[in-house]
Amino acid sequence: MSRESEAQKELRQYYNERAPVYEEGYHRDEEVFQAEIVQIKKEVQNLFESRRVLEVACGTGVWTQVLAGVAEHVTATDISSAVLTEARRKKLDTRRVILIEADAYNLSSVSGSFDAGFAGFWFSHIPRDKIQEFLSEFHSRLGKNSFVFMVDNTFEEGRGGRLIRKPGTLDTFKLRALPDGSEHKVLKNYYNESLLRTIFSQISRNLTLHEGKWFWWLSYFIA
Repeated sequence: MSRESEAQKELRQYYNERAPVYEEGYHRDEEVFQAEIVQIKKEVQNLFESRRVLEVACGTGVWTQVLAGVAEHVTATDISSAVLTEARRKKLDTRRVILIEADAYNLSSVSGSFDAGFAGFWFSHIPRDKIQEFLSEFHSRLGKNSFVFMVDNTFEEGRGGRLIRKPGTLDTFKLRALPDGSEHKVLKNYYNESLLRTIFSQISRNLTLHEGKWFWWLSYFIA
């Protein structure tokens, strides 16, 4: 396993502390926001029916719960013990859902056989120089011809905290405040359809991309 960087440590600490209030972000009273969430949920329900799913960075289990409603089995992983505690409060059927603390860059310890992978709001937290490392690990654990779905945020100035750039890195960060008043510089990279197509087109089959106002989402089969 690669050594955890300062940015990754900060990210893990942020989500450990944010875990109890994480899902408040889904309660935004904005028509297009909610419409896109509904659209994404419908796609997930259609595309993951009867699949054996490996989910990375599952957080508090918002999408694990959606997957569990249609998939044959879901193994949901996250490196934050606090968000997994929140996910367990959902009391998902343990015959169909397993929640495991695991590093997305080191999935060899995760047991099971999978034919699909899901990553919700994780890709933006990957350092740009670790994208290929993650995709190689994820694809290797899933296997050739497995189905993959990812969803994440689009960028809009002023949304989700102030954007910060640091000298010497292509990564961007968001300055975010938690209810206790603490501030965190959270690694958060943004992508448009063109950049995503460049990253995924050479390693996938049947790549489908959608860029909305609030979210982008994509699906493909591993080449």
